[in-house]
Amino acid sequence: MKINYFFFIVFLVSYQVFSQEIYFKTGKNFTKYDFKDSSGQSNSYLQSGVGNFFEIGISNPLHNKFSYAVGFSLDDYNAIGDYSNISYRWDTKYLGINSELNYSVLPSSIKKINFFLKIGLKGSTIIYGKQGIDGVYHDLVKHKEFSGLVLVPHIGFLAKYSIPSFGSLSVGYNYSKSLYNSNVNGEKLSFETNHVQLGIHFNINEK
Repeated sequence: MKINYFFFIVFLVSYQVFSQEIYFKTGKNFTKYDFKDSSGQSNSYLQSGVGNFFEIGISNPLHNKFSYAVGFSLDDYNAIGDYSNISYRWDTKYLGINSELNYSVLPSSIKKINFFLKIGLKGSTIIYGKQGIDGVYHDLVKHKEFSGLVLVPHIGFLAKYSIPSFGSLSVGYNYSKSLYNSNVNGEKLSFETNHVQLGIHFNINEK
């Protein structure tokens, strides 16, 4: 809970600093987990799962072609699997703060359309998690492999179409891979995600 309060305080402070655009994004996460036991062996029976993504945030132009964005995110990082005719799945939700640095590729003379390359880092903590084994569910929130702060660096691109007196619409893609989160037994868990998104952006404080 303390981590959630920290996220909220950082977001409020950022709101006072960055105040040119408010955005809302939603999309799909296609996630694959990599679980290694204490001997370093991976679980090859886990398959990619699909989940939802939501983010609300603010962005501000920086010097030249760069801009910076920060926002609250809610991500589903899910997985499915089957071993010896026993089916299982992981359903998780992570609350986080996402920060991104964007670089505009197209020249400023093009007004309607813009294309950005972006790099970012997300810090997240699990708020919901269930492991289902043949219809029997177990809580994952308190498992050491899932708990704590998870850092998720990512790269991607964003295309925006401007609408006068309104803002813009966007479509984008991110690839991310979380850093390993280890427990005392030497087990490690990470995940990689292909993320597609649609966004709506509202201009504020325009001069």
